[in-house]
Amino acid sequence: MNLWLTRIVPDPRHHAARHDLTGSASPVNLHRRVMSLFPDGLGSDARAKLAVLFRVDDTPTGPHILLQSTQEPDAGRLPDGYGTLLSRPLTPLLDALRPGLTLRYRCVASPVRKPGATTRAAYNLPAVVALTGAAADEWWLRQAEASGLHPLTHTAHLLDAIHARRGPTGAAAQQRIRHTRTRFDGTATITDVDRLRTKILEGIGRGKAYGCGLLSIAPARNPA
Repeated sequence: MNLWLTRIVPDPRHHAARHDLTGSASPVNLHRRVMSLFPDGLGSDARAKLAVLFRVDDTPTGPHILLQSTQEPDAGRLPDGYGTLLSRPLTPLLDALRPGLTLRYRCVASPVRKPGATTRAAYNLPAVVALTGAAADEWWLRQAEASGLHPLTHTAHLLDAIHARRGPTGAAAQQRIRHTRTRFDGTATITDVDRLRTKILEGIGRGKAYGCGLLSIAPARNPA
């Protein structure tokens, strides 16, 4: 399996970059931008077919877009002056994974729980309940273990929630996107390499089309 990790450093002076990164519609705009970097005609499930995941990381030099995909994105599809794009294969990193290896990780995810019908009726709950605070921490620790990781440390930082419409007109304008987001950082040891590779490819949780779910890892400099 070929997997690519791409870093896009937008120029904040470029109008298209500002459009993609600011405002309530930015998750939808960014979804369209990253998908525009791949060939047309892939159908309605293009994101899933190419295993496209992305997130925005705040850095001292401004926001960076981190993009993962099974096909290398085409830098020529970015608007002129939008910013820089650099891709590298993730295969060497994935091939080097082994049980017991200590990693640093980051994942911006949308923690939720789905109460059963009886619980929903008893407490008048929606089908999907967003989680924050200690409940989100517990959710993440379960997800990490299910992803072949044994967390050693973790921190959680609540991010702005995603509230947007799927499109500007028609039926898409009536469809609301809502995702509570938390960024999880920490260190962990690998317990199951195959599960970890699968979760890196597939992503974790909901909102994968809108900047959630990308699990990024790197060898820990000072293993615990």
